[in-house]
Amino acid sequence: MRIVVVGASLAGVRTVEGLRRRGGDADVVLIGAEPGSADGVAADRPPLSKAFLADPAVAAKPLTDRDRLGALGVELVTGRAVDLDLDRRRVGLHGGETVVFDALVVATGSTPRTVPGLEPRPGVHVLRTAADAAAVRAACPTGARVVVVGGGFIGAEVAWTLHSRGHAVALVEPLPALMVRGLGQELGGALTGRHAAAGVDLHLGAGVAAIEGEERVGAVRLTDGTALPADVVVLGLGTVPETGWLTDSGLDLRDGVVCDERLAAAGAEGVWAVGDVARWRHPRLGEDVRVEHWTNAVETAGVVAANLTGTPTVHDAVPYVWSDQLGARLQVFGRVRPQDEVRVVVGDLDGSFVALTGGDGLLRSAVGFGATKALLPYRKLLAAGAGWDEALSAA
Repeated sequence: MRIVVVGASLAGVRTVEGLRRRGGDADVVLIGAEPGSADGVAADRPPLSKAFLADPAVAAKPLTDRDRLGALGVELVTGRAVDLDLDRRRVGLHGGETVVFDALVVATGSTPRTVPGLEPRPGVHVLRTAADAAAVRAACPTGARVVVVGGGFIGAEVAWTLHSRGHAVALVEPLPALMVRGLGQELGGALTGRHAAAGVDLHLGAGVAAIEGEERVGAVRLTDGTALPADVVVLGLGTVPETGWLTDSGLDLRDGVVCDERLAAAGAEGVWAVGDVARWRHPRLGEDVRVEHWTNAVETAGVVAANLTGTPTVHDAVPYVWSDQLGARLQVFGRVRPQDEVRVVVGDLDGSFVALTGGDGLLRSAVGFGATKALLPYRKLLAAGAGWDEALSAA
């Protein structure tokens, strides 16, 4: 049995570690192509938009290295996968090499989204890898004027981190509040007000018409005509699953590798997907989902490692995401749907709080800001499938 894992970021690394932890004598190969990494292994990503970006003394921490993998009996191959031949059971690499497999785990993650006119160039950055974060940090000397485009979790984190370093930061978001897709209008609006009160220059409800400048960026012109002076632009436009190398493979690729509840790729024997690239049928939610967060990468790796070592397992964990900004930790368990009712059950939206959202008679999510301990009971209620009235009566 030869198991090949393509992608050496969190989900891929945790998959090979999980396989070895669970025993078995399969040959295990990890293929990595992280940009800026000599051996193709990624750094831990969450600090890149926070501590690493804020402090030049902080080093990026690789998830593993060749020696540690060797000690586990895992072969590390450095190279970028460019195609998959399911009939011949082999992965093709950029340099012309091929890697054969009996079982394949797709762990190629996601890549920053760009749109025409908003692509990286001198002065314009994305933030995904340690090399990206180092470039942003180096481009922001004291007094740099920064424009962040995109007000999701990453955009809000980057804006807050650079603002905390003393930079003049403007944040552009076409929606009427920050983090609306993850928090909904009411909760996103509450944190938007805090960013504004702290001094982040917010431009909501406007898009980017052009990034101006010849050899380097000079300004960002918005669709409402506003011109924002800029020395540095950071694009936070979300991500797309890294499936280009699978285009001709025959796999079902609809915003990720489509999988069943065990994370087995649809219609492809012996192929699995983990992390950002996996779109699976979530038993708890009853729909196909794709989740781009640290915890999901770890959980999916565990599920696939279990399935590959003889323990049938489904991935039905409560979705979870966290973000450090505004001097506190924001945590979201479950999914905030735009149509659901919002109730603040601990604190208030001007301070630390826990808010619940519910709809169709069920508790749908629990959101905490600066309230980690108070949030935990509601996580348990979510996991138990609690009704909305039951959740409110527990407050």
